[in-house]
Amino acid sequence: MKTAQVFGDKIVTKEVENIKLNGRKGAIVKVLGCGLCGSDIVKFREKIVKDGAVLGHEIVAIIEDIDSETDFKKGDRIVSSHHIPCGECIYCKHGNVSMCEHFKSTNIFPGGFSELVYVSEEHLKNVAYLVPENITDEVISFYEPLGCCVRAIKRCNLIESDKVLVVGLGSIGLLMSEGIKAMGFKVYGCDLIPERIELANSMGIEAYSSLNLEEFNKLIQEKSSGIDAVFMTSGADKALDVALKVVRKGGKILVFSSTPKNTGYPNNEIYYKELTVLGSYSPSPKDLRDSFELLISGKVNVKNLTTTYSIDDVQQAFEDTISNKIFKAYIKM
Repeated sequence: MKTAQVFGDKIVTKEVENIKLNGRKGAIVKVLGCGLCGSDIVKFREKIVKDGAVLGHEIVAIIEDIDSETDFKKGDRIVSSHHIPCGECIYCKHGNVSMCEHFKSTNIFPGGFSELVYVSEEHLKNVAYLVPENITDEVISFYEPLGCCVRAIKRCNLIESDKVLVVGLGSIGLLMSEGIKAMGFKVYGCDLIPERIELANSMGIEAYSSLNLEEFNKLIQEKSSGIDAVFMTSGADKALDVALKVVRKGGKILVFSSTPKNTGYPNNEIYYKELTVLGSYSPSPKDLRDSFELLISGKVNVKNLTTTYSIDDVQQAFEDTISNKIFKAYIKM
């Protein structure tokens, strides 16, 4: 089978022996395609993974072989996430499922950028779904990243009248905006790149340039009478300035990205303005279920966000994503 493996500063396609069930419960699936996640970019750029690692986890696949107590069968087209919480530890009981050690230890094997992948019985029982015939592979590949967004929106505990600003309108910022809109809240967006702003507006997301911070702040305050929550989907350090400038006193800042300099929010800003700053990472099975329903119902629009690459061109997909040439790469097997 063909895999795309990390070797130093390159991602190389290699032929390896086909994986098999070999008596294990679960399924061997033939990957149709896999979305390229921002976390894959970070792992590659920062050399977090060892040589030979197969990245990717946003898979859409056909079941090739299966031994399972579930209702899935050979030939089913499924979508699956890659982590499952235990539900019993201190993190799970407090709603911090992505901090669960079992969550971190579970994964698909060897990774999504592979022609064949092993999906465990635990995955099939908790985070895998049969894809309806009318839903395309590209659309349903947003299942896991949208699940991350759903969890973030829930964690922010918004109320009906709240107005939200999404800072950064790359693929995850647009997806977050779509999720916020679909869950019934007024959402604005901002970015520095005109093409992103244009696409957001075409999707019904009221978006503006934040290039001139003073002018943008004046505009957003006039439009919204105060931003109740800011969602940080940009990995730029300057995005912190935007958030602190526009959030109302007593408002919330939801952190959904890392920044290069790892700078933080000023203590006195949080104290005197009574701001709530919170983070959100990966979804629970319930968040994933909600994500699945939002996608198959069409309440979240992800059309025109993906650019398709073959597995042989996965290196180019990484480079184009890093250079902001595209919104979202989808690697087709």
